Amino acid sequence: MNDEVDYDLTPDQWEVLKNLRNATSRPQRMNRFTIQGLIALGLVATNGDAAILTSNGRKVLIRGSSCLLLDLAA
Repeated sequence: MNDEVDYDLTPDQWEVLKNLRNATSRPQRMNRFTIQGLIALGLVATNGDAAILTSNGRKVLIRGSSCLLLDLAA
C-alpha cells in the first residue's frame, strides 16, 4: 500500500507549513482558515493555542520543496 499522497496546496498553505517547520520562526499571526484546512488534511495539529506540524506535514513539506523550486524556475 502506498501512503504517498500529492497535495495541491495553496501558496498560503505552503507558507504556513514552512513557518511551522521551526518552532522559533512562528509568525505572530497566521490565517485561521489556512490552518484549519491543513488540520483537515492531517498536515497540522494543535497543541493548546499553537499549531504544530505533524509527521505527515513534514513529509509533504520535504517532498513539496522540490516542486516549489520548479514553480519558481518557471
